[in-house]
Amino acid sequence: MTATTPEKKSAARAKAGSARSAKSARGATAKNNTAAPRKRVPSTVTSAGLSRGKIKEWSALSPFELKGELIALAADTHKKSAAQMLNAGRGNPNWIATGPREAYLALGAFALQESRRVWTMDNLGGMPEVAGSGVRFDRFCLANPGMTGVRLLRDMVDYGVTQLKFDADAWIGELTDAWIGDHYPDPPRALKHCQKVVRAYLAEEMYGGKTPGKVDVFPTEGGTAAMCYLFDTLVTNGILHPGDTIALMTPIFTPYIEIPELERYSFNVIQVKSDMMTEEGVHMWRYPDSEVDRLADPKVKAVMLVNPSNPPSMAMSDRVRDRIADIIRTKNPNLAIITDDVYGTFVPGFRSLAATCPRNTALVYSWSKHYGATGHRLGVIAVAEDNVFDQMLAKLPKAKKDELRRRYSTLTLHPEKTKFIDRLVADSRAVALNHTAGLSTPQQTMMMLFSLFDLLPEGQEYKELLRTIVHRRLDLLMEGIGVHHISDDPDRACYYVELDILAEAEAFESREFADFLMETYEPTDVVFRLAHQASVVLLNGGGFDGPGWSVRVSLANLDDLDYLKIGHHLHAIMEEYKEEWLKTKTKKK
Repeated sequence: MTATTPEKKSAARAKAGSARSAKSARGATAKNNTAAPRKRVPSTVTSAGLSRGKIKEWSALSPFELKGELIALAADTHKKSAAQMLNAGRGNPNWIATGPREAYLALGAFALQESRRVWTMDNLGGMPEVAGSGVRFDRFCLANPGMTGVRLLRDMVDYGVTQLKFDADAWIGELTDAWIGDHYPDPPRALKHCQKVVRAYLAEEMYGGKTPGKVDVFPTEGGTAAMCYLFDTLVTNGILHPGDTIALMTPIFTPYIEIPELERYSFNVIQVKSDMMTEEGVHMWRYPDSEVDRLADPKVKAVMLVNPSNPPSMAMSDRVRDRIADIIRTKNPNLAIITDDVYGTFVPGFRSLAATCPRNTALVYSWSKHYGATGHRLGVIAVAEDNVFDQMLAKLPKAKKDELRRRYSTLTLHPEKTKFIDRLVADSRAVALNHTAGLSTPQQTMMMLFSLFDLLPEGQEYKELLRTIVHRRLDLLMEGIGVHHISDDPDRACYYVELDILAEAEAFESREFADFLMETYEPTDVVFRLAHQASVVLLNGGGFDGPGWSVRVSLANLDDLDYLKIGHHLHAIMEEYKEEWLKTKTKKK
C-alpha cells in the first residue's frame, strides 16, 4: 500500500473533493468538477449490458436499495461462471465476541437455578429472590468451575462489586431477574445497574477515560431506534422545527441524509464536507476549517455526524473537535449535536465530540459492529445531565410549554420538569405507554456483559485483535488494486474505506482520462461493471453524499484474501476504462 503524509504533516488543499462531489444525494449524475460544461458523449452500453440511461435511473436509489439490484446482477454472473460472489456492500461483521455470550449462558444457568429454588413444578419456576443472591452466586461458581463462561462471568460480577461499588445482592439480583425477563424494565429508561455499567463503558471507549460529569443513558433497540427517537423528540418538543437549517458532516450514513427529507421534518440541509486532499490529489477525508465554520451561523440549529465517518471511516481530528467547541463557545451556543460513534472502538485513543462538547451533544452508540451483534439490537443514547437540550426546553414560548405540559401530564405532577432524555423514553411509547417503555431486560443484560467484557483485560485483547484484522484487510485490498493510494492516518478506523475513482484517475493517470470517464459514463458505472463482470458488490459513495465516482468497501464482512481479490477486480476495471479511453484517442487521431 502506498501512503501519503497525514493531515498534520501535509500541505492539503481543500478543493478537488468538493468539486468532484456529486451534488445529489444518491450519486446521480450532477457535474463532477468545476470546469465549464462540455459536450457529453451519447449514451453508451456498459459491459453490464445496461444503457447509461438505465444506470442513471437506478442511481437515484438509496445505495442500500441499489445494492439489491447489484446483488441480483452479481448472482446472475455467479450462476453463469465460476466466479465467487463477494458482497462487500454489507456492514455486518463476520466475527462475534464469544466470551460475553458464554458468560450470558452461564448467567442463564444460574438464573434458572434461582428460579427453581423459589418454585418448581414441571416447567414452572418462580421469580428469583434478591436477598442472599450474592452468596448463592459464589456457591454456584465454586460448584461449576468447568462450566463454559463461569470464570468470565465471575470476573464481570466482581468488577461490578469492586470497581463500580455495587451491592452484591442488588447487583446479582438485577442480573438474574433481567436475564429471566419476568418484569418490565424498571426504571423504564434503564435498569439501575445497567446505566452505571454502560456509563463506565462509554467513559472508557467514547469519552477518553472519564465522563464529563454525570451522563444519563437510554438503552434502545439498536442505533437505528436511537436515531428515530432523537429526530422525533427534537421536533415534538420544539427544539427543531420543520424547515429549520441543519448540517450534515458528509459523507455520512444514508439514513441521516434521507430522514431530514421526510415530510414530518423537511429540514433545510447544508453539508459540511470532508474534502481536504493532499498535494498529490489523494483524499484525506478531513474537514477544512472553512467547512467547519459553516456551523458558526446561528441559523444552523443542529449538526449530525458519524464519527468515525461512514464510509471514509476516519475519526474526527482534535483540530476539528476543538474548532466546533470554540464555535459553540463564541458564536452558536445552542447548536445541537447528534454524533453516531458506533465505529469509535476501532480507533486507538478515540474521543467522541461528546467529550469535547458535552452540554450540546447527544451521543448515539451501538454494540453491533464491535461485538458482531447486529441481531441483538443494542444501542444507547447518552446525554450529559447538564445539557443544552433541557436549557432550550426551559426557554420555550409559553404556548409551546403549555402544549408539552398536556402531552406529558400523565407522567408526573410537574411535566414541565421532565428531562429531555426522559421525554425520549416517553415519546418512544407515544407517552401513554411510558410505563412499559424501555429496552427488554434480557437485551440490557447482554449489553451489560458486552460492556463489562471490554473493561476486563480479555476485552482489550479482543479489541486489539479486531483492529489488526481490519487493517490487514485494508492492506490486502490496496495491494490488489496496486496503483491506488490512500492517506496514511492513525485515526483511520478501517471498518470501511471509500475510494474516489475519478480523483485516482486524475492524480495517477491524467486529467484527460478523468474527463473521459465523466463524459462517457455514469458515476455508478464502476459498481455495475464489478457486479456484472466479477460478481463483486460494492456500494456507490455518492449515495452517502460523497464523491459521485467513489465506492465504499466494507472491510468487516469477508475473509481476508477476498479483499485481495476485490482489489484485483478493481484494478482490472480501471485498466479496462483506460483501454477504452486510449481507443477513443486513437480514433480521434
